[in-house]
Amino acid sequence: MSALPQARPLATATSPATARPRLADGRWRPAELVFWTLPVLAYLAFPEHVLLINQMMIVGLFALSLDLLVGYARIASLGHAAFFGLGAYTAGLLSVHGWGEPVSGLLAAGAAAGLFGWLVSFLVVRGTDLARLMVTLGIGMMLYELANKAAFITGGADGLSGMAMNKLLGLWEFDIFGHTAFFYILAVLLLLFVLLRRLVQSPFGLGLLGIREGERRMPAIGADVPRKLTIAFTISATVAGIAGGLLAQSTQFVALDALGFHRSAELLMILILGGIGRLYGALLGTIVFLLAHHFLANLNPVYWQFWIGLLLIAIVMLARGGIMGGLALLDARLGRWRRAGRNLP
Repeated sequence: MSALPQARPLATATSPATARPRLADGRWRPAELVFWTLPVLAYLAFPEHVLLINQMMIVGLFALSLDLLVGYARIASLGHAAFFGLGAYTAGLLSVHGWGEPVSGLLAAGAAAGLFGWLVSFLVVRGTDLARLMVTLGIGMMLYELANKAAFITGGADGLSGMAMNKLLGLWEFDIFGHTAFFYILAVLLLLFVLLRRLVQSPFGLGLLGIREGERRMPAIGADVPRKLTIAFTISATVAGIAGGLLAQSTQFVALDALGFHRSAELLMILILGGIGRLYGALLGTIVFLLAHHFLANLNPVYWQFWIGLLLIAIVMLARGGIMGGLALLDARLGRWRRAGRNLP
């Protein structure tokens, strides 16, 4: 079976003489369809780990939002947890104050994070790479301290509790084992992945790729670089807010660390593991990172970060482009071996 597609906005012609950039055809490959059966298989095979699977899907969606920025628009961010936490607190506060309808609460979480992302995007897109890092880090730190000081609203260091969710679509009640939340989170993740996949394969995604490869040259062909980056930043913030809303609704609790710097740092590690600029890389990196975190922390609660660091070094040294890069290389080598085998007498 071939490796998962890289979900990048460009494809190239097969002949070197005629190779030129063109939009991807958008067709779903068999490996992709198999990949999306894995959450359901894991749900059926490991019912005692449903909460962990739910966490993987939420973090995977969060990672997708950052990959749109870092991998396609080349906007480095150290404060992306600001939008995740803002979405979580929005959904949580709505529930605490009597609005427990899940879908509308989730839309409100995405809208609040998207609006905030749009407002701060004018600060972020104006700077260089280092300036963007500092601005996003500063925004994240300010929002974290604001939530900490406003304990009468957010619960401060104790977290936001007292949430009560209504039945999903009026039919399915959220249970403590996460079964209803599993199908809810999976549906949202799949829907947003399809939209992001279509986005990065569209002319807009092609424009983001051009900005990533040569931001200073794009205005020469009439591209409005700040506008495209602002749109990408707003979409990314919206998706991150929806991921935060899913966390609040599925756990019915929002901790202050939803806005913490460590969430943004872990997200960058996840993208490096999976492969930056590849949507499936964000999901695979999430699976590997959280599984390693779960089992290594159980084996050694004190020194588990040593092994995570070793895993990161191994991936960077052995698989250029992360897991997706390693799969692509393996697929290319297998293809060469198959062609060589067919040419044997």
